[in-house]
Amino acid sequence: MGAERKDIDDLPRNPANYTALSPLGFLDRAALVHPTRKSLIHGSVSYTWRQTYRRCRQLASALTKRSVTFGSTVAVISPNIPALFEAHFGIPMSGAVLNTVNIRLNAETIAFLLGHSQSDVIMVDQESYSLAENALKIMADKSKGKFKPPTLIVIGDQNCDPKLLQYALEKGAIEYEKFLESGDPDFEWKPPEDEWHSIALGYTSGTTASPKGVVLHHRGAYLMALSNAIVWGMTEGAVYLWTLPMFHCNGGCFPWTLAERGVTAKGVYTAIANLGVTHFCAAPVVLNSIVNTPQDETTLPLPRLVHVMTAGAAPPPSVLLRNVTRGFK
Repeated sequence: MGAERKDIDDLPRNPANYTALSPLGFLDRAALVHPTRKSLIHGSVSYTWRQTYRRCRQLASALTKRSVTFGSTVAVISPNIPALFEAHFGIPMSGAVLNTVNIRLNAETIAFLLGHSQSDVIMVDQESYSLAENALKIMADKSKGKFKPPTLIVIGDQNCDPKLLQYALEKGAIEYEKFLESGDPDFEWKPPEDEWHSIALGYTSGTTASPKGVVLHHRGAYLMALSNAIVWGMTEGAVYLWTLPMFHCNGGCFPWTLAERGVTAKGVYTAIANLGVTHFCAAPVVLNSIVNTPQDETTLPLPRLVHVMTAGAAPPPSVLLRNVTRGFK
């Protein structure tokens, strides 16, 4: 075997010449450079980058106080709501790994992936609480008396039936905002020592067998987040509409790129008109609904050029053409 090859100067790594790549630093910078700019809008709720950064640090602090840190996994069962966006920063800031769970899966499948991921904490929105409850019951029944229930945090939403939240609290779940209050908004989180450390864990839907897990490291999330902005030409001031679920491959890493949110085709047009949306992702079925929206629910002609990224099954050429003629690129 030949001699070990060394760099010409063989300098060791140190803080002056090396830092592990991680998308967590993007939030730190956003709060520093654009503290009062809107970071997220969800119905009547909105936050600035400074507020989002403080809330994420509170989440990280609250988790570490419960010994949830490096080596731990936190599952989130939720649609696109502010808490899920905050989880993409707050959970890895604690050192733990984020596991976003598809809310369209059945309880049996979710029970499998919660057990496989060994999630220590489960964050669940109030409308998905019964799904999480059924999954945990399945896990308990299969454990033969050895089941250790994870910490359960329920995320309230003022747009939903308050009875669902009350039911979860009566069952012993911790309300998300109360959980945040136990954390320090000035928590001094530490970036990963190694960019190879895991930041997120995702699973397939398990249509052919048990779900398969896929691990994303900090370096991969950092590069993907930057690529999103560069490849799509997302310049400063871009406004992103959350049509892509964050439980699908962490929303294509867009939580670490920037944030806004919307749902129905009518909601997409309304957000374009009222919130200055410039970019959004859409599956072919969403593109189809956009071009088939009744005229009185649209905002046409569009007030600006709106960029659309689609993935999954290939959209029919006719759907693409009709979107282009409406002003989408």
